[in-house]
Amino acid sequence: MKKLDEIMELMTDEMADFKLAILKLRKLSGEIEQMSIPISTEALEKNLNAFLEKQEENDQLKDDILKGIDQKLKNARLMPNYMLLLFGIFGILMLGLLGYFKSSATKAAEEKFEMYQMMNSESEFFKNYLSENPEIKNGYSEWLEENK
Repeated sequence: MKKLDEIMELMTDEMADFKLAILKLRKLSGEIEQMSIPISTEALEKNLNAFLEKQEENDQLKDDILKGIDQKLKNARLMPNYMLLLFGIFGILMLGLLGYFKSSATKAAEEKFEMYQMMNSESEFFKNYLSENPEIKNGYSEWLEENK
């Protein structure tokens, strides 16, 4: 029993110490709750400023790239320069050919009209000649019948 009494005394002492420790913890937690700890935002502001500077640099880089693309789009054409040059040469060539054919057709029509007038005047002259010379007219008629 003696041992049991000693164990009980030790337990009572331990419980008293435990109670004191709990009281101390309550007192310290109350002090912590009443304390105001100022939070420093200096580190956060420094990190935020560094991030914002990087974002600004990235935005500036993107703006420069977009301005370059915009300038290239303004200067872009639907067809390349050599295609425009080929179409220009083709157009000039076609206009030249059309002018040439028009002038050739006009000259040919004028020549046909001149030939028609000459044939008319010659046939009138020939008719007059044949009417003045009936013996030649008879020979001509016979020659025409032989050659038919």
